[in-house]
Amino acid sequence: MKRFLGFVKKEFIHIFRDRRTLLILFGMPVAQILIFGYVVTNEIKEARIAIYDQSKDAVTRKITDKILSSGYFRLSRRIESGDQIKEIFQQGDIKEVIVFEPNFDEKLTNEGSAQVQILLDATDANMANLLQSYTAGIIGDYSRQIRVSSGDMPVIQAQPRMLFNNELKSVYMFVPGTMALILMLVTAMMTSISITREKEMGTMEVLLVSPLKSIQIIAGKVAPYVSLAFLNAVVILALGYLVFGMPVHGSILLLLAETLLYIIMALSLGIFISTVSPTQQVAMFVSMFALLLPTMLLSGFIFPVENMPWPLQWLSTIIPAKYFIILIKSIMIKGTGLLFIWKETLVLLGMTAAFIGLSILNFRIRLE
Repeated sequence: MKRFLGFVKKEFIHIFRDRRTLLILFGMPVAQILIFGYVVTNEIKEARIAIYDQSKDAVTRKITDKILSSGYFRLSRRIESGDQIKEIFQQGDIKEVIVFEPNFDEKLTNEGSAQVQILLDATDANMANLLQSYTAGIIGDYSRQIRVSSGDMPVIQAQPRMLFNNELKSVYMFVPGTMALILMLVTAMMTSISITREKEMGTMEVLLVSPLKSIQIIAGKVAPYVSLAFLNAVVILALGYLVFGMPVHGSILLLLAETLLYIIMALSLGIFISTVSPTQQVAMFVSMFALLLPTMLLSGFIFPVENMPWPLQWLSTIIPAKYFIILIKSIMIKGTGLLFIWKETLVLLGMTAAFIGLSILNFRIRLE
C-alpha cells in the first residue's frame, strides 16, 4: 500500500507540474461554464432599433418611451423618411424598425384602432422572432393599460414584417455560420501542423538555411491550402444554393473574393500558430481551443453578439468569423455591395497582414 500511495503521489506531482494538463483540467471547464452561462441565453439586451414616427403625437411618444424604458431596446436612430429603411438594414447595425402610421392618436380615438408596423431583419430568424415577440408584447401591454384606464376598447395592432427572409428559414443562418466554422477550423488546423511537422521531422533546418526567403517559405506553405480550401468553399456555396435554396442576391464575384480573403486570413492564422508551437500536438490543441469555441459562440453564428455582456462583445471583435458571417449574409441575403461591407473587409485584411507579419518575424528570429 505504501508503494501504491507513493505512486499516486508521484502522479499528482507530475500533473501539477504540467501547466498544459492543469489548463485542461481546470481552465477549460471554468472558461466553458462562464462563456456558456453568459452566451447561451434567449434574452434581449439593448437591441439597437430605429423608429419612424409619422404621427409624432402624445400616444406614439408614450409607446416609444415604454419600449425604450423596458431595457430590451436602445434607440439608435430616428427616421424621417421611409426611403431610409432599406439603407439602414443594409448597414447591418439595426435589426428592427418600428413604424407608426400617420394620425396615430386621432385614429385610435375616432376609429378605435391604430397600426404599428414592426420591420425586422430576418437574416437571423431566431433574433427576429425574439425582437418581434418582445416589441409586440410591450405594445400589447400598453394597449391593455389604455383599456383599463379609459374603459374604452381601443386596439393597437402590431403588424410584424420579416425582411430578407419572409419564411424564417433557418438555412439563412446556418449556411453562413457553418461555412465560416468549417473554413476556419479546417484551413487553420491544416496549416498549423505544417511547420511543426517540419520541426519534428528535422527538415525545418534545411528550409531555414535554404536560399528561400521567409516570405517565400510562408507563401509556399500557404499556396496549396488556399486553392484546396477555396474549392471547398465553392462546394459549400453550391450545396447551400442548390440543395438548401440559399439565395445569392449580391455579386458572385464579390462573394468569392471575400471568401478567398477569409481563407487566406485563416491560413495565415494557422501558419502563425504553427510557428509558435513546438509540436504538432500543441499546434492542434491550440487550434481547437483557440478557434472552435470562440468561432461557434462569439461570432454571432448561433447566439446574437448584442445579447452578450460587454466583455464578451469586446472579445468578439477579434473573432474573424464574426466579420465573415456579416459579409456572407450581407452579400447573399441582402444583396449589398462593397459600399456597405468595406469595414468588415478592412478588418479581415488587417488581420491577414498582422498574422503574416508575425509569422515572418518568427522565422527571422529563428534564422538569427
